[in-house]
Amino acid sequence: MVLLCNNYSFKSPTFSLKNLFIIWCTKIMSQPIKDHICEEHLFERLYKKHSKNLHDFLYYKFGDHLNPSDKVQEAFIKLWQNCGKVSPDKAKSFLFTTANNLMLNAVAHRKVVLKYEKIPQKKSTNETPEFVLQEKEYHDKLQKALSKLTEAQRVAFLMNRVEGKKFKEIAALLDISTKAVEKRIYGALKKLREDIDEL
Repeated sequence: MVLLCNNYSFKSPTFSLKNLFIIWCTKIMSQPIKDHICEEHLFERLYKKHSKNLHDFLYYKFGDHLNPSDKVQEAFIKLWQNCGKVSPDKAKSFLFTTANNLMLNAVAHRKVVLKYEKIPQKKSTNETPEFVLQEKEYHDKLQKALSKLTEAQRVAFLMNRVEGKKFKEIAALLDISTKAVEKRIYGALKKLREDIDEL
């Protein structure tokens, strides 16, 4: 529309028609072009329009046990944090991709935790009670340190160390780059070393 107004050469002798065209062009060109969604009323409209559909999409795909409502809220928080970079026509795609990735991370984390919990613990041991106590203390310390990691670091670290997955496999599962996986795992190791002297 703006291009038409800028480039149009009006050749009609009809003065009133020319005036109407100029008024219309002025009105169109005076309206700001929205290339972001950082206005509260616009963001609220997007929430009302997409939140239910987004929740239903996550619920049907992943079920209720991973809290799709929480992931919907997180996706909208991430959208608001990036509102200056997301145009209105890209908002829906951003929301669905973000929420889906959040769910995939939660699924991966749940699998790793369940697998870790299934690792059999020795029922009987020839070790001294002192050693058994130290082992339990170390295990508790490790669990506490793992809980302090970010979800992204914990998922990548446990997938690598517990499941034995390579960086490339983890990158494909989480839909991120191999470099990002490296960064998460090395970041996790650094934090764990700070919390646990024995590592």
